Amino acid sequence: MCFSIAKPKSSQTTPAGRKRDQAYVFVSDRPAENVRNEVSVIIGYPFKASTDASAEIGNDKFAMYTLNDGAWIKNVAEEARMVDAMRKGSDLTVKGVSGHGTESTDQYSLKGLSQALDRATQECK
Repeated sequence: MCFSIAKPKSSQTTPAGRKRDQAYVFVSDRPAENVRNEVSVIIGYPFKASTDASAEIGNDKFAMYTLNDGAWIKNVAEEARMVDAMRKGSDLTVKGVSGHGTESTDQYSLKGLSQALDRATQECK
């Protein structure tokens, strides 16, 4: 398995100051399972049950299903479009709601992502 990972450059919660674990976004390759460029998020708290998270890159928006503290693109057919938008974009914004009702907004820089994805693909054949 190979992956590219990033921490948010900024994080906000409403109400402000709520504690949570570190958030991350991953783009994973698992050749043994024939998986390439799978986007996932670890949000740093358990998501509210039966709610979606959202990801935005410029004008592109993607719904993400949630389970425990993770989120994945809801429509797998859109994953390639999301990765393409991430390669071309400058920022990724992920929004979600915790089981306690805390809303979070995390912003990730996409600078260097194309090079990281290319390297992961090269190393993970």
